Amino acid sequence: MELRRLKLAFLAALAALLLFLEWTRSLLEPYLLSWSGRLLFAAVVGMCIIFLVGAAFSVMSRMQERLTLRNRELLALDRAARDIYGELSLETILQKVIDQARILLDAKYGAISVLDGERRILQFLTSGMSQEMVDQIGAPPEGRGLLGVMIQQDEQLRLSGIDSDPRAAGVPAHHPTMNDLLGVPINCKSPFKGNIYLTDKVTGRVFTREDEETLVRFASTASVAIDNSYLHQQLQSFAVAEERSRIGREMHDGMAQILAYVNAKAQTVGEYLRSEQAGPAMEQLQQLAAAAREAYTDVREGILALRTQPGSERTLTSALREFFEHWQERSGVAGELRIDETMDLALETELQLLRITQEALTNVRKHASAGRIDVDIVARDGCIVATIADDGVGFDPESLRRSPFPRFGLAIMRERAESVGGSLSVQSSPEGGTRVRIEVPQEGRA
Repeated sequence: MELRRLKLAFLAALAALLLFLEWTRSLLEPYLLSWSGRLLFAAVVGMCIIFLVGAAFSVMSRMQERLTLRNRELLALDRAARDIYGELSLETILQKVIDQARILLDAKYGAISVLDGERRILQFLTSGMSQEMVDQIGAPPEGRGLLGVMIQQDEQLRLSGIDSDPRAAGVPAHHPTMNDLLGVPINCKSPFKGNIYLTDKVTGRVFTREDEETLVRFASTASVAIDNSYLHQQLQSFAVAEERSRIGREMHDGMAQILAYVNAKAQTVGEYLRSEQAGPAMEQLQQLAAAAREAYTDVREGILALRTQPGSERTLTSALREFFEHWQERSGVAGELRIDETMDLALETELQLLRITQEALTNVRKHASAGRIDVDIVARDGCIVATIADDGVGFDPESLRRSPFPRFGLAIMRERAESVGGSLSVQSSPEGGTRVRIEVPQEGRA
């Protein structure tokens, strides 16, 4: 738009110059018969052309300067956006937002406030101040003075000479001296609401309208990152709730099986004792004791499985290797764990793959009577394929049982795989060993 205006202005100036020269020529026509008159007229024409071209280049130079500054601003905005988008912790993002805003506009100090639904300050983070300065200031602001103006009116603020403004109030005794203020609201789609405040340029200049527009654009960019962090936290909360519900169902199913088995054995023992059959009663008690030991082992293994999980500071590979080592110590089964180190999975997919593998290994220890097991996890055609193969006694998949009372492990494993868009299949036959295959989509953590 500015280039078009420049073209129109240049053409208009050129037309005006031609008219001016023609008018001047008509006035000086009697004097143009001599060489001195023609020379004077040529000098006038040359000076006019030089003036017009110089004016055009001056305007273009200013436009180029503004364009260069805008490009620098866009690069700074891009760097700042990349930095804050790399985080998912809300508090970390807020701190990075105010740090990057202060650096972007070369301000001495900065702050960001987080508001609740009633526009009360819930959180107040600063930038450019040492911890000693923050401690001396004391309690965070309550939303009075100029900060209160932005909080209540939800508008941008650009001031020079804060102390002279009649709305300034409530400044603590040890607060550093501040002369200029630039503040803009952060409008998010999430429940988050807040404001960014910057004070005093390092260069000593005042904040300009361009600075205000830059901070508005940065606040808009920051709001997207904040919304993303909020949605990630909500997703994590839902995932935790779903995982707790799933673990609760697993524990309920397991305990229900054990209690039903204990109840049946206790009634059988009672019947044998009433009929004075001590031998069969002792046999049933021994089976009852064995079930108690198995339940105790299951509980310990379940606690280890819950403690062993991937996270932001722990990979799926390290979590699986730790569990596999403990599992081999308890089971005494020889085997090997092979994992593709290049795979990249979302955290929820990693968790479900770990839980399925743990459950499969637990089933091998309890039911397979295996001498060897091989666990392979590889990336293949955009998917992660995990296989757990043992050389144990096997079972009939149609019956879905290997013990005197029913088991729900395979159903839970299949449910976990399907919850992350994957699938689970089991191949087994009596005395032919068992092979469990899990396939989940490979989706990066980002």
